Amino acid sequence: MKVIIAGGGTGGHLYPALAIADELCNQEPNTTVMFVGTHKGIEARVIPKTGYPLSMIPASGITRGKGLSTLFENLKFPFRLLESLWQSVQLLKKENPDVVVGTGGFVSAPIVLAAQLQHKPTLIQEQNAFPGLATRLLAMKASEVHLSFEESKKAIKRAAKVFITGNPARKFSEISKRESREFFGLEKSKKTLLVFGGSLGARAINHAILKWAGQLQPFYNLIWQTGKLDYPDVKKEVQKSTNLWFNDYIERMDMAYAAADLVLCRSGASTIAELCNLGKPSILVPYPFATDNHQYFNAKSLSDKNAAILIDNKYIDHQDSFLTLTTLLNDDKALERMSSNAKKLGKPNAAEQIAQRIFQLGQVKS
Repeated sequence: MKVIIAGGGTGGHLYPALAIADELCNQEPNTTVMFVGTHKGIEARVIPKTGYPLSMIPASGITRGKGLSTLFENLKFPFRLLESLWQSVQLLKKENPDVVVGTGGFVSAPIVLAAQLQHKPTLIQEQNAFPGLATRLLAMKASEVHLSFEESKKAIKRAAKVFITGNPARKFSEISKRESREFFGLEKSKKTLLVFGGSLGARAINHAILKWAGQLQPFYNLIWQTGKLDYPDVKKEVQKSTNLWFNDYIERMDMAYAAADLVLCRSGASTIAELCNLGKPSILVPYPFATDNHQYFNAKSLSDKNAAILIDNKYIDHQDSFLTLTTLLNDDKALERMSSNAKKLGKPNAAEQIAQRIFQLGQVKS
């Protein structure tokens, strides 16, 4: 069986696609998986290292912003879409896949649309609580739509073949708090706060933690991924100790999650999936400039179910936010309730279930 997967631009679209690809090959080793991407997306760097074949098309999205340059770029969009659609049609004729999968990013739209025009089975996997425009349009004709959040169904204009399967995410083995805190050189008896904001970091969160570090250190352990941009400044201001570990990147997120009693972070779809699968209490600070404000809707989905606390980016360094954080860290019952509620939302078998549906669409039994 041959499957083409289109998704990328960012890791949030690419890594679920890779999890699905790996699971397809795990369930049926004779499966052939090809990725489609663009030269500008993260897939151009990541996919070649995995061994999966990668075909490029010149897809691009609508440029956001104001000004003549933005207007000029967007005037080119219809022509670029037609070019990418034409190349997608030719690629599908050449490769003749059994199923085409779209996981988001502007590269997935022309490939999935071309497959639909050729009456090939298509499956869409949406990571965020608020689906993007391409997903909403392509979902009308897709063979199946797989969502990560129940709330997303309101935006999908169809009733049949819509599944709440979850977002394929990294899996972590169980590690004890004692072992994980020893790994970071932290005190074993203190509550531990894990803070991260992606590879570049989250400036508003970093500024808040820098402001609070002196008040947190005497009472709590802190594992802090600063990201590359703010690491030099943080390094000047604070020093590692027996209850503070920081770096620009955390290589062992399994250890970091295991050590944490509470997580303070952004609300990207992959992060949300990991928090729920692990049942981790969290304070979520949505990135305010995310497309369609999707991080807000991701965070709200959890906060509405008492599985997390949502704090607006512009308020994260306020004293009220600090009190919210420390009060929660000191409230074992609240942490347990939040953990239980998050765990109920977890779907750790998302990749396996989606792979099985792809095989069924391709009329191949795994």
